[in-house]
Amino acid sequence: MNWQSKRGAGIAGRARSHRGGRQLGFTLIEIILSLALTAMLLSLLSTGMYTVMNDWESDTSALDASLDETVAILQLERALQGAFPHSYQDYETLGRFVYFDGQDETLSWVSTVSPQRSGGLTAWRLESVDGEGVYLQLAPAMSDNPEQRLEDTEPVLLLENYTATFSYLYEELDFTKQWREDWPGVEMQMLPLAVHVLLTPMDGAGPEDEPLNILARIRANEHREIRPNLSTPNGAPVRRRDTFQSGAQ
Repeated sequence: MNWQSKRGAGIAGRARSHRGGRQLGFTLIEIILSLALTAMLLSLLSTGMYTVMNDWESDTSALDASLDETVAILQLERALQGAFPHSYQDYETLGRFVYFDGQDETLSWVSTVSPQRSGGLTAWRLESVDGEGVYLQLAPAMSDNPEQRLEDTEPVLLLENYTATFSYLYEELDFTKQWREDWPGVEMQMLPLAVHVLLTPMDGAGPEDEPLNILARIRANEHREIRPNLSTPNGAPVRRRDTFQSGAQ
């Protein structure tokens, strides 16, 4: 009886141990369900991260574009304020002329401001091209006419999706100030008192975009050794103002 009791107790113990082991394990269905739930959670997490990263990149790109545009506008304003009455000699007429060519959609001038922060004067040219934007060309001014060097320079798109319109401030003989759409430095023999640049967004540029204005006053608008032309052929007189004379050579 003792041996049988021990045998029965051993069998009962193994049965309890076997039942306990089955309770601690996972069935195949439970494993499949857990893997499916894990995959679903990872997919949702991945989708959320992808959406967040896309939104972040879009916001960053928009911010970078806005910063680039702002820096370009500030640089243009500084370059216009630093306009210099650069003179050159015409070897055909032996005359000396002030370099500044202002039209309603193009503007060429010499400035003391250089984007490369290099020494010396820099010739700038802005050109507004419909459907594309505002292009910039830069060249060293040196001591002669920089026109050909600007022509040889590859234009760079400075402000995309904008058109530019230029106007030029001068003072009449009766001290009233007027704006005009062009300023031929060869005829005027001086620079305007100020330059107004109207940057208009192109169609489709964005509903939040509004026209931008750059108003740059030019302090050094007269050459020290060249007398301004007080009456131009197109009937727009300008008055000499000693307060705006520069120390240009």
